[in-house]
Amino acid sequence: MSRPTPPPVSLLDRYSGADFAPLYTGTVCVSGGEAAHGRASGIARSTDGCLDLHLRLPPELGGPGGGSNPEQLFAAGFAACFHGALNLLAARERIAIPGATVTAAVTFGRDPMDGLFTLVAHVVIAIPGVPRPIAEALVRSTERFCPYAKMARQGIECVVRLEG
Repeated sequence: MSRPTPPPVSLLDRYSGADFAPLYTGTVCVSGGEAAHGRASGIARSTDGCLDLHLRLPPELGGPGGGSNPEQLFAAGFAACFHGALNLLAARERIAIPGATVTAAVTFGRDPMDGLFTLVAHVVIAIPGVPRPIAEALVRSTERFCPYAKMARQGIECVVRLEG
């Protein structure tokens, strides 16, 4: 396996097409597992085989724990995407941020608007060794650029359909 490298800074180039231009699609299928319930005992597998994990309901929601859950997976995706975007923008500005970390906490809870459920995300960025005004500007730019932050702020196109 070859050594990983960051994506090219050219990903920062603006797109001027009229339609959405897909670059990559990650596809994961979840089955119900032992309890026939994706959240309680599901198995999540990506079509490329790189992701294969057991989902478990956390103790806070009445489950046994012992596996990952949707909130952790979403937090991981959010933090990874934000970290990658932060690094791309820092590289373009020639700012070294080797010790930067992004911690995302995603909370599942009750929605007072409809009485059902919602998610709340808190993202904390640490950029040691970078003067605060520069770090703040970098984080603001990243928040506008990162697709996960954009989705959290503006929503996302979501198509749900029944197969067959």
